[in-house]
Amino acid sequence: MTQDARAAAASRKKSAAPAAKSDGRTRGKADPVFQHYEAALLMLQQGKYEKALNALEKLLPEAPPEIKDRCRMYISTCQRQLHGRGRSFPTPEEQYDYAISLLNTGYYEESREQLNQILSDHPGADYAFYGLALLEAITGRAQDCLSNLARAIELNPKSRVQARVDNDFQNMADDPRFTELLYPEVP
Repeated sequence: MTQDARAAAASRKKSAAPAAKSDGRTRGKADPVFQHYEAALLMLQQGKYEKALNALEKLLPEAPPEIKDRCRMYISTCQRQLHGRGRSFPTPEEQYDYAISLLNTGYYEESREQLNQILSDHPGADYAFYGLALLEAITGRAQDCLSNLARAIELNPKSRVQARVDNDFQNMADDPRFTELLYPEVP
């Protein structure tokens, strides 16, 4: 390799070095701000909303522009989740409607919490057992689905007819236990 070629290679290596921010920090995974941001997102994903909120609020003042808006959005998400836990409902039916809206938007654990709360306050709420059966069917927990649906039918036989036409049970259709529950043999 000639001396000119070596000088050109060295020049390319220098220009490929990570760009520094105006404050002297390098951007990317080595940057502590980005590490704190990733840690906060992990807490958010794990449902640790209070810890994630605190971490994001501390991070916000020093966050670079490319993540500042995201931090604000995730702060808002944490606040919604934390305030949503303290909700009170005038009737268990309204709480059920809220639980089903959570289920429909993919907030399965939050939906389960709401439905279990209804059952803890109103153990004979057939619709809450039905809602749990839906949740379990959607999340692939067949045995729990069958148990909750059986209890809903026991409390309200009309649940059997409703389940026969409910598309949310479609992944249970091939399970013979589900078929037996919906279409029992009459002696």
